[in-house]
Amino acid sequence: MVDRSEPALNEAGVRRALHRAATGRAIDVGEASALLTARGAALEQLFDIAGAIRDAGLRDAGRPGVVTYSKKVFIPLTRLCRDRCHYCTFATVPHRLPAAFLDRDEVLAIARAGAAQGCKEALFTLGDRPEERWPAARRWLDERGYESTLDYLRACAVAVLEETGLLPHLNPGVLSWSELHRLKPVAPSMGMMLETTATRLWSEPGGPHYGSPDKEPAVRLRVLDDAGRVGVPFTTGILIGIGETHAERVDAIFAIRRAMREYGHLQEVIVQNFRAKPDTAMRGMPDAELHDLAATVAVARVLLGPKARIQAPPNLIAGEYDLLLRAGIDDWGGVSPVTPDHVNPERPWPQLDELAARTAAAGFTLRERLTIYPEYVRAGEPWLDPRLLPHVGALADPETGLAVEAARPVGRPWQEPDETYGGRTDLHVTIDTTGRTKDRRGDFDHVYGDWSEVAGKIGRQASVGIGDADLRAGLRLAAEDPSALLEPRHADAALALFAADGAALDELCRTADELRRDAVGDDVTYVVNRNINFSNVCYVGCRFCAFAQRERDADAYRLSVEQVADRAEEAWAAGAGEVCIQGGIDPKLPVTVYAELIRAIKTRVPQMHVHAFSPMEIATAAAKAGVSVREWLTGLRDAGLDTIPGTAAEILDDEVRWVLTKGKLPTAAWVEVVSTAHELGIRSSSTMMYGHVDHPGQWLAHFRVLAGVQDRTGGFTEFVALPFVHTNAPIYLAGIARPGPTWRENRAVHAMARVLLHGRIDNIQCSWVKLGDEGTAEMLRSGCNDLGGTLMEETISRMAGSDNGSARTEEQLRAIAAAAGRPARRRTTAYGHVAA
Repeated sequence: MVDRSEPALNEAGVRRALHRAATGRAIDVGEASALLTARGAALEQLFDIAGAIRDAGLRDAGRPGVVTYSKKVFIPLTRLCRDRCHYCTFATVPHRLPAAFLDRDEVLAIARAGAAQGCKEALFTLGDRPEERWPAARRWLDERGYESTLDYLRACAVAVLEETGLLPHLNPGVLSWSELHRLKPVAPSMGMMLETTATRLWSEPGGPHYGSPDKEPAVRLRVLDDAGRVGVPFTTGILIGIGETHAERVDAIFAIRRAMREYGHLQEVIVQNFRAKPDTAMRGMPDAELHDLAATVAVARVLLGPKARIQAPPNLIAGEYDLLLRAGIDDWGGVSPVTPDHVNPERPWPQLDELAARTAAAGFTLRERLTIYPEYVRAGEPWLDPRLLPHVGALADPETGLAVEAARPVGRPWQEPDETYGGRTDLHVTIDTTGRTKDRRGDFDHVYGDWSEVAGKIGRQASVGIGDADLRAGLRLAAEDPSALLEPRHADAALALFAADGAALDELCRTADELRRDAVGDDVTYVVNRNINFSNVCYVGCRFCAFAQRERDADAYRLSVEQVADRAEEAWAAGAGEVCIQGGIDPKLPVTVYAELIRAIKTRVPQMHVHAFSPMEIATAAAKAGVSVREWLTGLRDAGLDTIPGTAAEILDDEVRWVLTKGKLPTAAWVEVVSTAHELGIRSSSTMMYGHVDHPGQWLAHFRVLAGVQDRTGGFTEFVALPFVHTNAPIYLAGIARPGPTWRENRAVHAMARVLLHGRIDNIQCSWVKLGDEGTAEMLRSGCNDLGGTLMEETISRMAGSDNGSARTEEQLRAIAAAAGRPARRRTTAYGHVAA
């Protein structure tokens, strides 16, 4: 039996931890746990330290001495839930409710009552995915045409924005990356309490979260990260007194700090005390003691620092306002003059006049904020979707980001912003002459997260020992049964081949070239095409990307639909048969633009093959439009989309993916998009970008993912190996990534692509943009059979620092093939023959 009793008060440990905190030194889990036990004079000293940190943060934020709150209404959209938390009275069963959900009119009635009283926030609280447990919930949604609770929540949020002007704050529980993207356009902020990182409280019978799938700490931590990747101003917090130890409580605060530093999206942290409720399994548990709550607030302030906004709910503190203010809070959370706290209905909100008076008595000024905190209001993009800017702008003081207290919400249309085009639209030409304006974006220091946190997440593979036996086995399999190298039992042999050098590497490349000859013959193929990047405005924050710009950056641009069609027509006149269309995840482009671009090109040049939109573009556009990926792709196919590029893959291993890309779609979402496209008859390429913060074990995993998709769908036309171009890449400029792959790695990766994908993907392409002409010729001798396209304009790699130009003529591509001793011929996008 594990002893989880708290250690006795260690006064010496408390004194040591206080000294370290007072002198600004970092404290660890043990020291923070000791501080939770501080009482008497030691606790007062802890309050002084925490208060000073809080006050410094408020001064830096430009609002010294200001404690905030949000004037809100509480909308309990549904009290049904698939979880079974043993302390909760909010969740109930269908027969105790008049209906499974509030209907739209009931939602709007609450919101209108709040607007009439000057409320500005509509807090939507609801159980997690009740339709997955309760047939009544599933039936209610089906009868009204909603696929899920989240679909209905999104519709209600839009109604509140348009009908009342209140700003939705959504608390629907656990959300995926895609679901966060889908809800971001309808809510300035969202939230989910982490509560605890103590897995045993979820996994062990009798624990407060036992039987609740959404309360698994690992799942909730993933939500915190995904919210950061999507750029959602997010509220989280801990619940104390539910059976956790001091060390477990501190661990949860450290987990919140990590996410806060990495993504910068946690706008507030709630420290909430457990209060026992009748008719629950935990009704006999003692309430969390208020000095324990205050000590936890103070420790959270010390650990999270001056920039954190820390809240304690004022209706759960038994009037101890001064105690919590001394402990270091700077926010009272949402307070409603209209609706009760439906989660804690037995504990009414304080009157606002009383809250202001009690705050003033402690030496602070109470000010109203919006549901989205001032720092995010003032920053705007990427935190606020453009469709919400008019709603937020009508209620916010542009100087402080706080609420204009006299402002009254008014319903406004929720719609796409006006389209604005222009900027450096000649970048595709001038990138080869005048180059880029600066080597990095103006927001380099914060848009990518805390670089020290990023560096700490890089997984290191133990150096691969190239044993002769593994190397010989690998070379034998490459020649006799190449695809078997993808099997886990041959992992050592495959990794040995990735590490091969000298004579062994030469043999590997010869074997790959023989496999190439068997699969596709000696012809080197290429396509005559034009790349058209219709916008480079993007706020995703991919740490490898030097192409993305903020709207106000000197190199930013946005092409109109007509300008894209003009370039496609020019390409056709120059002999191209394909246009490759991709752009940044530009928040101000309407979701309709994707289909409009295809239709405009097909109208101008009906026979032009449109190869367009990465899986990232497809996933985010579908989410913003509120439809499934399948529905979105079907619409693009009907508009004339022919194939899609399999870019945005980078490395299909989430361990390295989140270091490299920050906010790009997860591996599972990438697989979903390309698989769905293939099922709809839309084929795609496949890619891998390597040579940054990755290692061969992750390359092998990437090839396994591609092989699995190809086995299911058969939809990949080719594989393209993309060496990392480091020169202007943020993650390289930050000193984290290495300067691209070595020459040995380039040869090994291209050869292994041929070997590992043999029998699955026949066409292996090498990139002249990244490798140069001589390097490309060498890859043609190492298993590759395709040169890609003429491109006509290539901006992405050139912005990253590639010095191999932006275009090649057919004659130049044929010369590269000739240098490799091979004939060349033109192909179609899908590798069909083109008549001479």
